[in-house]
Amino acid sequence: MAEPQRLVITGATGFIGSAVLAELARIRDGAGPDGPRLVLRTVGRAAPAADWPADEWRGGDLSDPGSLRGSCEGADVLLHLASRIGSDEGECAAVNIGGTEALMAEAREAGVRRIVHLSTAAVYGRGPHRGMTVNAVVPTPQSPASRTRLAGEGVALAAGAVVLRPGLVIGAGDRWLVPALDQLLGATGALWEEGRALLSVVAVRDLARLIARLALGAGPAGGTVWHASHPVPVRAADLVGALTERGVLPPVDGHLSEAECLERMAAAGCRVGPNQFRLVAQDHWYDSAPVWAAADCPPGPGPLTCLDEAAPWYREFLARV
Repeated sequence: MAEPQRLVITGATGFIGSAVLAELARIRDGAGPDGPRLVLRTVGRAAPAADWPADEWRGGDLSDPGSLRGSCEGADVLLHLASRIGSDEGECAAVNIGGTEALMAEAREAGVRRIVHLSTAAVYGRGPHRGMTVNAVVPTPQSPASRTRLAGEGVALAAGAVVLRPGLVIGAGDRWLVPALDQLLGATGALWEEGRALLSVVAVRDLARLIARLALGAGPAGGTVWHASHPVPVRAADLVGALTERGVLPPVDGHLSEAECLERMAAAGCRVGPNQFRLVAQDHWYDSAPVWAAADCPPGPGPLTCLDEAAPWYREFLARV
């Protein structure tokens, strides 16, 4: 019998990382005699609960490189899904650059043969972007998180990682996209530019399937960057409409220009900033078909199909914030 594959996962308690861990645990638990034998190791700051689906846990903090010593020992695959999102450049750099450097050094020392590194399409900065292939424009990130994540990509690429840049990610556990839409609609009371913007969106469960597929050896060689949203972009109006139909977002009455929305946002003290607003008000879609083809992984019917399942979580979450 073949030796099991050992996979190390960072960020397994996060929105995307937890979905990836659940997908890998499903594969592990459903494998027959000829299926993959997997041992899942998570690396994080706090010890997990008793029902944690991973097989192993190692303590480690990406802002403390020394704490990562031995984290990849005996491992075959590294999934680096953790990142720091915030406004403090130093804190973001410590995790997204320094932590990535330390983790990649551990992977090299351990002889890890496959690395998947999660980044973001936000590294491109201001749009509009329409059907872009990878690096069709020079990335010009606008936030501390995006700048340091772009720098972290370089570290991961040098270590031979497959780097993924998803756009907007939707599903249960999303604490950014739909909450931001809720804030925007509350401040403006209207849809911006008739919701014409085309957006790269992916359901978290579909992104998790893709990452698991790549982790287990399918698809592209390392040292490459790929867009990782659903291949078909979503109109902003369709996204808002689908959430409104499910009672997640309030109904909107009428349309405003982008400038009028920004004025209303400023007057209302909206917590969503202009750059974040433009991510959903202007075209931001990227050619993501190649990665699904390379991984031989069907992308699924589209991200909005996940909303029946995710809507109760969103309603409960928005009622608490």
